[in-house]
Amino acid sequence: MAKVTDTVAELAAPIVEQAGCTLWDVEYVKEAGEWFLRVYIDREGGVNIDHCEAVSRPLSDLLDEVDPIQGSYTFEVSSAGLDRILRKPEHYRLCMGQQVDVKLYRPVDGRKEYTGTLNGYEDGAVTVDGRLFEKKDIAQVRLHVTF
Repeated sequence: MAKVTDTVAELAAPIVEQAGCTLWDVEYVKEAGEWFLRVYIDREGGVNIDHCEAVSRPLSDLLDEVDPIQGSYTFEVSSAGLDRILRKPEHYRLCMGQQVDVKLYRPVDGRKEYTGTLNGYEDGAVTVDGRLFEKKDIAQVRLHVTF
């Protein structure tokens, strides 16, 4: 049986594309006792509320029709954001050479967070500024934003 996120991604992809955007990610998570289905979109030049609405309305209707999720949930469509999470190999390929923030499960050399240039990605292992972080040690990788 397919994961909820994979099923929703398949349903969302053509709607997202029709809205002139790309599908960045789908997340189905439980927070404070409630389930949330989030569809993250991206677009050259940025995503605005009109893009989110152009995806949200038809996708919501399709999700009601297909009903791939048992029980209730809150549905959201939003921009992937400047500080987007990198989860998939294609995310890493697209962001190669950019600044990222790496959060680790446990300290390495006394630190749990590193910021640097993404130099490599292979089978979940990430190289930042020439330093290799193994998949098992990485809690999260996001694009770094400087204000």
